[in-house]
Amino acid sequence: MREAIPDQILTAAGALFYKEGIRAVGIDRIIEEANVAKATLYRHFPSKDHLVAAYLQARHDRVIRSLEDVTEAAMAPRDKIKLIFERLHEKADSPEFRGCAFALAVAEHGDSERVVSVARTHKTMVRDIFSAIMSKANSGSQQASAHLSLLYEGALATVAVGRDPSAVLIARDCALSVFDMAVSTKQPS
Repeated sequence: MREAIPDQILTAAGALFYKEGIRAVGIDRIIEEANVAKATLYRHFPSKDHLVAAYLQARHDRVIRSLEDVTEAAMAPRDKIKLIFERLHEKADSPEFRGCAFALAVAEHGDSERVVSVARTHKTMVRDIFSAIMSKANSGSQQASAHLSLLYEGALATVAVGRDPSAVLIARDCALSVFDMAVSTKQPS
C-alpha cells in the first residue's frame, strides 16, 4: 500500500531536515525527494514553517510513544530509567545521529513560534515522563525529575557535539544515582 501523500512529504522532509538542517533544505529539494508537485506540497503544508512544525510533531509523537512504551512496561521504575537511557544510547551510537531534533530546529528556526511551541511541548512531556516514573517509585520529587530530564537532554547535546555515544551511558549512571538518592531520601508517609 502506498504511503499517504502528507506522510510521503513528511518522511522526505524529515529525513532531509534532520540530516542536513532545516535552512539548508529548500522546498524544491523536498518536492524532488517526495516526488510530488509543488502545488501538492503546498496543499498539505501551506508554508515551510508548517512543514517543519509537522515534522517535529511527527517526531515528537514517535519519541513520546517510545518513552511511554517503557513507562508502561512491567518493570521496576529504576529499570525503566535505565532502559530509557540505554535506548537513547542505541540511537546515539549511529553515524546518522545528530542530536536532539528539537534543539536543532530551535537553533535554526527559533524565530518560528510554531516550531518553538512543538519543541517546548516535547521537552515538557519528556520531563513529565520522568515525573511519572518517579511517582511510581513513591518519590514524586520534582527536583529528581528535573535532574533526570536534564541528564537526558544533556546527553543528547553532548553526543551531538562530542560525537561520543558513551556520554549517554555516563548520563545513565548519573540518572540511576539521582534515582537512588531520591528514593532513599524520601520522607516516610
